Amino acid sequence: MQHPAVPELAHTTTRPIHWLATAAALAAVVAGSAVLQPDAATAAQTGPQTHSRAAAGAPVPVPAPDPAAVDFPIACGPVDPVVKKKASGDLDGDGRPETVAVVHCEAGSGTPPDGVYVITRPKTGKPRVVATLLDPEDRQNVTGLALRDGAVTATLLGYSSPDVPRCCPDRKDKAKWQWKDGTFERTTPAGARSV
Repeated sequence: MQHPAVPELAHTTTRPIHWLATAAALAAVVAGSAVLQPDAATAAQTGPQTHSRAAAGAPVPVPAPDPAAVDFPIACGPVDPVVKKKASGDLDGDGRPETVAVVHCEAGSGTPPDGVYVITRPKTGKPRVVATLLDPEDRQNVTGLALRDGAVTATLLGYSSPDVPRCCPDRKDKAKWQWKDGTFERTTPAGARSV
């Protein structure tokens, strides 16, 4: 065993006084942290203050009308109407959302024609249909529906003649409706093309 060239340092040997000093220092830190507590945490953000719409007195957003609460103007006989697709957005620029619903009669088989309806929620009362964009009597089906920039767009499938089987539409049309002068106007020509 090799002996160090330097004699043993005083702090390398523990004595009871060292343990007492360590315990006293630790007790002082714990006591200090108990006295000097940080402020209570809050969910408020620091930095620039932003004002919420409710705080600024702006109206609280109104939820879009629910198609399940509406009686649709579609004659289904003994079966119920089914909402196939829906989309919501502000179509008339009043700041309140409307819902566009694609609806057809429930059928066990086949392809029942769709109706496309605009639903609004009045300030009081339940939601109601305010416009029919596509009547089921037009014998078409909707495969795509979207609301963008205040316009309703849809892909419509139809039939070139009554002889075409109702399972297999042979015409495809893009349709676009937009609110203009108090009514929904179809702005995409109805020129159908073959599928």
